[in-house]
Amino acid sequence: MSDSASTPAAGSAGPGIRKVTAEHLAEAVRRLLRAAGSDADEARIVADHLVEANLRGHDSHGVGMLGLYMGAIAGGFLRPNQHAAVIGESGPFLAVGGGNGYGQAIAREAMDIAIARARRDGLAALSLRDTHHIGRVGSYGEQCSAAGLVCIAFVNVASRPMVAPHDGLRARLGTNPICIAVPATQATPALVLDFATSAVAVGKCRVAMAKGQEMAPGLVLDAQGNPTRDPAVMFEEPTGALLPLGGHKGFGLALMCDVLAGALAAAMPGTPPHQEAARVMNNMFAIVFDPARGGNAQWADGVDDIVAYVRDTPAAAGTEGVLLPGEPERRTRAARLAEGIPLSTATIGMLESLCAERGVEVVGLLG
Repeated sequence: MSDSASTPAAGSAGPGIRKVTAEHLAEAVRRLLRAAGSDADEARIVADHLVEANLRGHDSHGVGMLGLYMGAIAGGFLRPNQHAAVIGESGPFLAVGGGNGYGQAIAREAMDIAIARARRDGLAALSLRDTHHIGRVGSYGEQCSAAGLVCIAFVNVASRPMVAPHDGLRARLGTNPICIAVPATQATPALVLDFATSAVAVGKCRVAMAKGQEMAPGLVLDAQGNPTRDPAVMFEEPTGALLPLGGHKGFGLALMCDVLAGALAAAMPGTPPHQEAARVMNNMFAIVFDPARGGNAQWADGVDDIVAYVRDTPAAAGTEGVLLPGEPERRTRAARLAEGIPLSTATIGMLESLCAERGVEVVGLLG
C-alpha cells in the first residue's frame, strides 16, 4: 500500500473523468519535463515514476504533482539534472545528497548505491538529504525487493506542515511515510508496505477536490481545528490539518520519521526554518540488508508460513478476503494497463495548461 492507509481502486470512468493509456500519459509527461529543462534520461525516469504511481492507484503521487514541480522549478526550489552524490561514509553508513534535484531520479540513484553496498557487505544504512519530492516511496522498496534485499525506510516531509499531532488542532508535521519491503519467495510475491503516517495523504485531498468529492469523516480539520469533510481546507490560507493515522500511534510514527530522516539523517526536520509551501523536500533514512545474511538461511520458509496462515482467514462480509501489502497495487496496475488510467478533467486541464505554457504539443496523448 502506498502513501496512505486506504486501499487503491482501479476506478471506472465517470462524470469528469477521462481515461488515458499509460504509454500516452508517460509520453506527454516526458515532453513537458524536457521542455522544463530535464535531459532525456531524467525526463524518462520521472515520467515513468509518476505514471507508475497512477497505474498502481495512488493518483495522489502521480502526474497531478506536476503543477507543484513546475512552480518549484520557476521558484528555484527544484533543479533539473542533478545526480546523487555520496557526501559521507562510515562503516555501513552512507550519506547521499541530492542537490535539490528531482527526488524520483536522486532517490533511485541513491538506492542503487545502497543496494550495491548491501550486496557487498550485507547491510547499508542510507541517509538521503537535500532532495525534492521523491514520490511514491514504495517504488524504492520495490527496487530493493527486486534485488533480493529487505528495505526499511523512514521519510520526512520538509514543507508546509500538514498533519496535526494527536490531541492537537494545528498542523505541525508532514505526512512522513514509512516503507517496509521484503523480497518475493517461491510461494509469496514481494511484500511492500508503504503508507503515510497521516490518516490520509494530502495528495488524496487534492484528488478529491479536483473531482468535487468530500473526504470521509475523521480525516481532516479546518483552520479552526473543527472536523470537516471539505478537502479544500488543505489548500487555503490559513490551512487546515490532516489527522494522524491511528491517533497517538500514527503521531508517534510521524514524529520518529522526522527524528530519523529529518533531524538525524539530514539536519532538515520539518520545523519553521525548513517550511516552504512552494516546494516539497524529502529526506530519507533507509536500512537495506540481505535477509540471507541475518542468521536465518531459511527466512523465506518462515515468510511463506506466516503468509499462508494469514491468508487462511475467513473473509469478512462484503470482502474478497485478506489482501497482502502490495497486492491491491498489483491488481490496480493490471486493470489500469488494460483499461487506461482515469484522470479528472481538472488534472487533464492542468497538464494541458502546463504543456501549452511551454509550447509542448500533446494533441492525441491526453484523450
